[in-house]
Amino acid sequence: MVDESGERLSAAESDERLAARLAPALALLAAVGETGHVTRAAELLGIPQPTASRRLAALADLVGAPLVVPAGRGIRLTRAGRTLAAASTRALTAMAAAAREVREEIDPASGRVVLGFLHLLGRTLVPSLIGGFREHHPDIRFSLVQGSRHDMIEELRAGRIDLVFVAPMPVDAQDLAGARLADQELVLSVPPSHRLAARARVRVAELAGEELVTLEPGYGLRQITDDLCAAAGFVPRIAFEGQETETVRGLVAAGLGVAVLPRSTHPTADATAGVVEIPLSPSLYRTIGVSWLRDARLPPAVRAFRDHARAGTTDLGPGFRPATP
Repeated sequence: MVDESGERLSAAESDERLAARLAPALALLAAVGETGHVTRAAELLGIPQPTASRRLAALADLVGAPLVVPAGRGIRLTRAGRTLAAASTRALTAMAAAAREVREEIDPASGRVVLGFLHLLGRTLVPSLIGGFREHHPDIRFSLVQGSRHDMIEELRAGRIDLVFVAPMPVDAQDLAGARLADQELVLSVPPSHRLAARARVRVAELAGEELVTLEPGYGLRQITDDLCAAAGFVPRIAFEGQETETVRGLVAAGLGVAVLPRSTHPTADATAGVVEIPLSPSLYRTIGVSWLRDARLPPAVRAFRDHARAGTTDLGPGFRPATP
């Protein structure tokens, strides 16, 4: 490649020049990759459709290869287009994070925290931590996202979430850092008519042959249940799979199986729901932790809330105890 003066450029220099000329079109490339349609991409960016089409044609000339081809009533990215669109999305995500960090460095009191967590933690742990934090940071806003452990970690890695509260913690993930927050006891939940309902404690091995009600794969509690059964030497018989612990608890109350669940924070409500909770032998706890991207520069509001959460000064409500080292 040669520059405007006719001087030949090295491969690295030509790549840098090409990237610099592509940079103003990052948003268009990302929008086309997202929508698969020039008109919709133009609407997202607030520009006329002919302008978007001309820019795409100019980009193709600049790259030296077509970026889109017709596909029905829309368009489809070529291989070159997919490569550039994916890179554009990553670059825009990084720029948005940087812009947010700059804005919140200027005015940290007006920051925002995007927090992901498991469904069950929305009962007491998350409200307790946010409530205690906002006593001293009343203007910091929160966006709350709930889902499975797998989904929350993937959202964290994609940069769409700042912090996640999950269990078990992703201790083997080299790209993530974390801190223990609390331990939560897990117990066996059975209907009152079950053969084990009157027991003071139950060993996991005694569940071999029982029909289990669990969460779907991808949830931390499902991983814990599978690991418990494997350690006890049997493959669990899964009768039903759900996405929320209350659904699992309801199936147990209906006599459709037994489940390993966190100890209820509302024992009276559980009694009327027809579920008996029995401690496991040995006692079993899961560790709730907060995780974040190891190499990310967290905005001030996010850093402040993370430090508040791991300080251990908040009463997290019944069912939780301070995390063991």
